[in-house]
Amino acid sequence: MTRTIFAPATAAGRSAVAVVRVSGPATRDVVATLAGKVPSPRQAGLRRLRHDGVELDEALVLFFQGPASYTGEDCAEFHVHGGRAVVEAVLEALTALGLRLAEPGEFTRRAFENGKLDLAQAEGVADLIDAETDGQRRQALGQIGGALSQRYERWRDLLVHALAMLEAAVDFPDEDLPEEVAARARPGLEVLKAEIDAALADASRGRRVRDGFRIALVGAPNAGKSTLLNGLVQREAAIVTDIAGTTRDIIEVPLVLSGYRVLLADTAGLRVTGDAIEAEGVRRARAWAAEADLRIWVVDGLHVKQPGREGEDLLVPGDWVAINKLDIADREAVSEAEDFFAEQGLTVERLTARSADAVDALRARLSAHVVSALSGSEFPAATRLRHAERLGEARGYLDRALSDVGLAVELAAEDVRLAARALSKITGRIDAEDVLDRVFSSFCIGK
Repeated sequence: MTRTIFAPATAAGRSAVAVVRVSGPATRDVVATLAGKVPSPRQAGLRRLRHDGVELDEALVLFFQGPASYTGEDCAEFHVHGGRAVVEAVLEALTALGLRLAEPGEFTRRAFENGKLDLAQAEGVADLIDAETDGQRRQALGQIGGALSQRYERWRDLLVHALAMLEAAVDFPDEDLPEEVAARARPGLEVLKAEIDAALADASRGRRVRDGFRIALVGAPNAGKSTLLNGLVQREAAIVTDIAGTTRDIIEVPLVLSGYRVLLADTAGLRVTGDAIEAEGVRRARAWAAEADLRIWVVDGLHVKQPGREGEDLLVPGDWVAINKLDIADREAVSEAEDFFAEQGLTVERLTARSADAVDALRARLSAHVVSALSGSEFPAATRLRHAERLGEARGYLDRALSDVGLAVELAAEDVRLAARALSKITGRIDAEDVLDRVFSSFCIGK
């Protein structure tokens, strides 16, 4: 029998109110034991909590009768005063009554096991708890609300329909079925493959909303990267000196731009050096820049040159070039360099990193770029690496199934089944009964 569990639902420490949650078959008896009377379901009742004749606290008590609860089981919440002694007394009483302290995420796991949430929605709950920005909050709420699951549900229907066609051709060859029934599976599979291809192309967007849009400041030593970082984050996050090579490690600073989390990195100046420590800093700078969503090559306006000379293998069209020290630079040389960079497909920004107005203007343009990169008309089809991996797996099976349809129907059916299984690892909603139901209802087998 499932054990009844409990856990504090609010952070430890002094507070006005603390919430302790309970879920499981013994919930009603526990509430009756501690509160004397069980409130009507979903209605708060003010009760004095007692255990073994000792008064613990005066609390608001709520009872949620399963399955109309978060976990699908009988649940309760005790809203007690937030003093440490009060909370500990309530937790000790629950333990004495035979309840077990919940493991991390166990309430949501029970909600999934009882069909209250699918896996994607459960992940949305975790993302909402961890949300630090408005973008993360919106994405997590959409995922909890089923925006991700609805897309997979539609893909599920396409797979189930195609598999029904293929299974019918394999298992009931002597029945009065429509001609070339297996070939009828192809259009749906082709549509699904195209949609998964589009989802994989967009797969990084959801993860970047969750984890942060990564921007790397790269370039030669003393170009002004650290000054620019400090200006963008509006605090002294990096040490600024006139000594080349001051920054020897990655300095990562989180900030929020237009409601999205951004991780800005100041990197070691790219140059050949015999200093072992600085060389390691250059190696790390190259590695971080290679994985960044946007690279800003900071160029010293006094010594304008191609920004990728030290690390030109990292330079790609779409990178930004920030020509710094414009206040003391040779304007003619800067204009020539700007034309050259633009011809390479680079976005050129002129600025003086020590000027608050110039940095504010650059921050505004970066905000617009982040919004353009992370917002979209559709909810992202993948918000975690796990989703993208399963989509890629399903896409591979669909590719193989399409090559087998009409040649080896049994193999095509197995590949479609494997594709369905890959998607089921994201939501857990595909099973064999769905396929059988579709086969018998569509073709009247066994008439």
